[in-house]
Amino acid sequence: MHPRQSLNVTAARQVDGELLEHRFTLGDVPGILWTPAGETPSPLILLGHPGGLDAMYPRLIGRVRGAAADGFATATIELPGSGNRPPLPGVDQARGDLRRAIGAGERVPDDVVDRLVLPLVDTAVPEWQATIDGLLALPQVRGPVGISGGVISIGVRLAALEPRIAAAGLFAGSYVPRTILEEARHVTVPVHMLLQWDDAGNDRQVALDLFDALGSKEKTLQANLGGHTGVPAHAGEDAARFFARHLG
Repeated sequence: MHPRQSLNVTAARQVDGELLEHRFTLGDVPGILWTPAGETPSPLILLGHPGGLDAMYPRLIGRVRGAAADGFATATIELPGSGNRPPLPGVDQARGDLRRAIGAGERVPDDVVDRLVLPLVDTAVPEWQATIDGLLALPQVRGPVGISGGVISIGVRLAALEPRIAAAGLFAGSYVPRTILEEARHVTVPVHMLLQWDDAGNDRQVALDLFDALGSKEKTLQANLGGHTGVPAHAGEDAARFFARHLG
């Protein structure tokens, strides 16, 4: 069971004529909710990101505006160990071990990936679940709920554990522990997975293994040439159509 925490929302700020921004805190976790202007409650898409909420804001707001145009509310929270949040024990050491392996041209050991990713997943997933609790209690938001992007291992576990998640858009751009491959077999919701074929920081074969392991009866893998930040515009359009089908 994830911990029950109160979600405290500040007054809305109008971003433009059709979009409202609400800052909130969940305990000591900062987050942002964006809702289309109007009185009708909107389905919710959770926006993942690699950490550093303030630094990520310019990239997030583009995704937010696209989702709002399709009638969706969107929300995100700061990752554990990022922004002003305290570091996760052992993760800095694991990150150093990762860089040493990459610098030496060696395969990254499984235990390094576990120490780097699993503490983040173990902390972040209950926080996301508590965020869903708080947001669905607001009059501006309703289900169903989708999750889009961010650290793929967080998305996989959340989709596997959280019954309110109805669709998952996953981005294969980070290392994946072997235990997450096993958890992927319990994912049954529709999945749209994006893979940048030439992403130097991503193990392509593990990404393909993860897609194969997903237990969903409806799953799509979209692979495009290019590096991590070279995602073509049409990939975002395809993801938007995916969420419109399953959440709209």
